[in-house]
Amino acid sequence: MMPVSSSVDMPVQIGRRSGHATKLPPPMHVVLFGAGHVGHALISLLGRLPCVVQWVDERDELFPDEVPANVQVEATDTPAAIVDEAPAGAYFLVMTHNHALDFALAERIMRRRDFTYFGMIGSKTKRVKFERRLIDRGVDSQRLFEMTCPIGVPGIVDKAPPSIAIAVCAELLQLRSQQISLADLASAQEADQIGA
Repeated sequence: MMPVSSSVDMPVQIGRRSGHATKLPPPMHVVLFGAGHVGHALISLLGRLPCVVQWVDERDELFPDEVPANVQVEATDTPAAIVDEAPAGAYFLVMTHNHALDFALAERIMRRRDFTYFGMIGSKTKRVKFERRLIDRGVDSQRLFEMTCPIGVPGIVDKAPPSIAIAVCAELLQLRSQQISLADLASAQEADQIGA
């Protein structure tokens, strides 16, 4: 299996406005739990995006022999431990074969306060059940909006793995674009203060 690339080739700037360059945020650090059909479809897309991916599953036999250079395969009996090891600002994607494992991961992720995104495959019914259980386990109900379930941009009703993968990648790219816009705004405000 191919190791994760230590750097992702990305442009440093995305254009000019008011005479200053807009810097891109660092690559997204995506932690993908689940090597099923949707996980495989996601990896083929994430391999082309500005990100570094930890692809986690308990079932080593499900991983392909080759993965994109920005993907690191982690076959482990303790996937929940990966949550604690992920860097601040991580994007968590949960789509395992097991609802109990999904919940254990959801609880672990929601105990963190430093992730950028947490999306989980599932229905609105699954979300409601998980919300109740998370509250029972002491997760602040005011933070439940930080969990995205169903996952992916709204409006895509096709449940085929490639369609779900496209919807999820679109959602990640929307978040990244918001970060770029915020960074651009901060940079413009800084330039205005210097010029004032």
